[in-house]
Amino acid sequence: MKLLGNKRLLILMLGLICFIALMGLTFGQLGYRTWPEKFLKDTVAWTQGLIYKPVSFVAGVFEDVNRLRTLHEENTVLRETLSRYARDTTRLNDLELRNERLQAMLGFTERQKSMNKYNFRIAEVVTFQQSNKTITINLGEKDGIRPNMAVQSVEGLLGRVISVSNFYSDVQLLTGIDDKAVESKAISATVKGKENESFGMIERFDPDKQKLIMTKIDPNDKLQVGDTIITAGKGLVFPRGIEIGKVVERYEGDSVTHVAAIEPFASFNHLREVFVIEVPEG
Repeated sequence: MKLLGNKRLLILMLGLICFIALMGLTFGQLGYRTWPEKFLKDTVAWTQGLIYKPVSFVAGVFEDVNRLRTLHEENTVLRETLSRYARDTTRLNDLELRNERLQAMLGFTERQKSMNKYNFRIAEVVTFQQSNKTITINLGEKDGIRPNMAVQSVEGLLGRVISVSNFYSDVQLLTGIDDKAVESKAISATVKGKENESFGMIERFDPDKQKLIMTKIDPNDKLQVGDTIITAGKGLVFPRGIEIGKVVERYEGDSVTHVAAIEPFASFNHLREVFVIEVPEG
């Protein structure tokens, strides 16, 4: 029995030697593999494929998550940068517009100083009441503002102060000159350059035409379309020489006098800064 067992072991060893020798003889042939090599290669490759695909998928997921996190962080930084840029741009635009307005006002006051001796108190518009056609400015009684002081913009006459508190004042615009709730103050007006040849009264505003209506014009008056209308200074409210608007139409009135439609120089919307006109005494 022992001899038979040794014999079987010897045969197994010889077979293993032959198998190894056979593989060695064919291994050196470039580009060719024996079927055991092919089987072993395919088995290893298939097993690696089973392992590689899930691992690659998981790794890809983590890479995508990291990429998304990076994109999110970059987008957050970009949005903050754009927001700051937008705020800075808006602030810069506001400052440039304010600078332009102040430059225009400075030029306006310099021109006015050469024409008359009025003092122009600059004020900021705080509120605008469309219903009663008034604005509120940030100058009041403490600043020397009194009722019936004339108010204008760089472009032209705006209206007059109708009430004051310690630090604020309400201004009736020309668009509400005939407001029944407020004591009306008609404007005596004349033509610039024809002060001694023309006269009329501005008493109302036509909301349909968006024009001031000048009445009581003598038929022989020299006023004509294209003329610049200014305050005549014959009342106690509006001082002489403040530009009001341009004549766009003249026609016969209901009586013996003529009527003119005046296009205001001043814009009554989006007011930011205005001038309160102070006439020196004496």
